Amino acid sequence: MIQNRVPVRGSEIAVDIYGNAEGPTILMIPGVMADAASWAAVAQRLEGWSAVAVLNRRGRHPSGPLTQEYSLELEVEDALTALRRLPTVQTLFGWSYGALIALHAANEHAVPHLIGYEPIMAPFGAAALPGLERAHDAGDLDVSVEVALREVAGMPDAVIESLRADDAVWPELRRLSTPIHAETRAINDAPRPAGLAEQAQRVDLIVGERNRGQAPYGTTFEGIAGLLPDAAVHVLGGQGHLAHLEAPSELATIVDILGRASS
Repeated sequence: MIQNRVPVRGSEIAVDIYGNAEGPTILMIPGVMADAASWAAVAQRLEGWSAVAVLNRRGRHPSGPLTQEYSLELEVEDALTALRRLPTVQTLFGWSYGALIALHAANEHAVPHLIGYEPIMAPFGAAALPGLERAHDAGDLDVSVEVALREVAGMPDAVIESLRADDAVWPELRRLSTPIHAETRAINDAPRPAGLAEQAQRVDLIVGERNRGQAPYGTTFEGIAGLLPDAAVHVLGGQGHLAHLEAPSELATIVDILGRASS
C-alpha cells in the first residue's frame, strides 16, 4: 500500500492505494466513525480492479483538520479532488455518510459505476445533536461515542456496555468520534438533494439484511433509494451497518460481483 497526500481547501486528505492506479480503480469513501485503516480489510480482499484507493476523509489522522468551514459541500469538493487525481476510477464506492458524499460527487463528475452501502441523508441523527455538542465542547470522547451509538445508531445499552468493555474496540471508537458532532451537523444542515448520482452510468445500492426496513439505517436507505428509481437494490445477507468490520470477506465479495456486472 502507498499513501498519497492530496491538498484540499484549508486541509489535506490522505489516499491509501493498493495495487496499480494506472489501471481500472475503485475509489472508496468511508463514513462517520471510520477511516481508511478500518476499511483496509475490505480493500485488501477486492479483486475486480487493478487498484483500490481508500480516501481518508479530513478530520481523521493522517489527513488534515475539518476546518471551521466544514460542510457536506466541502466533503464533496474533497471527493472530487481525489477523483480528478485518479483518472482511471471505474467504480466509486461509499459507505454511510461516505455514500452520500459519493452520490453528490457523481452529480458533478462522470463515473461509470457507483456503489453505495446504506447511504444516509437528512434528517439523520438530528435528535442527538445537542448531546453530541455538549460532549464535543467538554472534550469527552466517551460520551461522544455513547451518544452516537445510543441516539444515532439506536444500539441498546447492553451492546454499548459490551463495546466499552472491549479494550481493542472502545479506544478506536473514541479516536474516530472526534469529528462526529461536526459531521452529524453537516449531514442535517445540507438541503435535501433534488437529484443524486446524475452522472453515474450505473448505480447499485446495498442494504444489510438486519437493517432492511428498520430505523435508522434502513429507513434513510429507503429515502435515498426513492431518489434513485433506476438504481439496483441489493441485500447483504445477515449483515448490518458495520459489515466492513463484521464481515469484510462477504462485503468484498458482493462489491466484486457488482463490479464485474458493470464492466
